[in-house]
Amino acid sequence: MPILKPLPDIWPVDLLEPGSALLERRDLSWWCVYTLSRREKDLMRRLIVWRIPHYGPLIPRRYRSPAGRMRTSQVPLFANYVFLLADGAMRHQALTSNCISRCTEVTDASTLVADLRQLQQVIAAGVPLAPESRLETGQRVRVRSGPFRNYEGTVLRREGKTRLLLSVRYLEQGVSMEMDEGLLEPL
Repeated sequence: MPILKPLPDIWPVDLLEPGSALLERRDLSWWCVYTLSRREKDLMRRLIVWRIPHYGPLIPRRYRSPAGRMRTSQVPLFANYVFLLADGAMRHQALTSNCISRCTEVTDASTLVADLRQLQQVIAAGVPLAPESRLETGQRVRVRSGPFRNYEGTVLRREGKTRLLLSVRYLEQGVSMEMDEGLLEPL
């Protein structure tokens, strides 16, 4: 099997930036796309060619090959999910890819964009992340200082360590990162 070139997880790269012209367009809606199994990257490659704005967060995963070498690959943070910003024609074009199982419109776009923007910044910072499949109840907090200042999330405790859960509320999924409890303040 050929090795494919690294894939950008967002197109265009400024899609989630505050003041992005695409976010201001009234004719575009956010869509949460559930792909067929292991087809997220295939869909994103096609969306780039078709110039359809999208975000499918990818994170690095390190593993050891059978020969003992360390390898790093980019894997989807949320298995089977890609977010589209599209009008009816672009959405229809995406559906012709044969990579999509179902597609639902996001009703609260501003919340989704805020969650995705926060998630994108954490991934870019290179912090080790652990995917969380379901949100857990816990105290809502805000990071008081440091590079993640003003990020909001939920406190988790795992193996005696404090973790901050950053969630995409629309999916009821998120990621957690280890956090010094002294940096957190209750909301």
